[in-house]
Amino acid sequence: MATNAIFTVKYRRKREGRTHYKKRLELLKSGQTRLVIRRSNTAIIVQFVDYEPDGDKVILTYNSNKLDAAGWKYSKKSVSASYLTGLAAGKEALAKGVKNAILDMGLQTPISGSKIYAVLKGIVDAGVEVPHSPEVFPDDSRIKGEHIAKMGDVSKQATKYQKENLKVEDLPKVFETVKAKIQG
Repeated sequence: MATNAIFTVKYRRKREGRTHYKKRLELLKSGQTRLVIRRSNTAIIVQFVDYEPDGDKVILTYNSNKLDAAGWKYSKKSVSASYLTGLAAGKEALAKGVKNAILDMGLQTPISGSKIYAVLKGIVDAGVEVPHSPEVFPDDSRIKGEHIAKMGDVSKQATKYQKENLKVEDLPKVFETVKAKIQG
């Protein structure tokens, strides 16, 4: 056993691989509200967060499970649900006075056309200014769910929807209805 060894323990969240402190510091230096987007196994979570010395202050949290109130009965973690979640969160953020933000994806890998960017597109379409590149957004056909509707009864999601008496072919129509309801 070594004597007089000096060892500095890293921050717990860094050890666990949950926080990238260098990236977080860069976001905090911007001074803007952070748009935090996280995925779980069942939902998409969107938060608008301001930094304060005592701790972060969450201005708004929106979970894709709230889409039930707007009439969305399909998957809460799909690209379509991600867009609708972003659109609804963006509308609520504007109502609370958030006009611009900066994207905080955490440790998630940035992949063009992913659910994270579908949420971002919804927030931008709602009117919140977020620095982005339009090339990263998913196609409008994917956002509307047309790729799932074209697959019909062959897709795995179709069998889940059939158990709940939902038709895959109706997904784009329901998407447009829910989008209109959210936009008011």
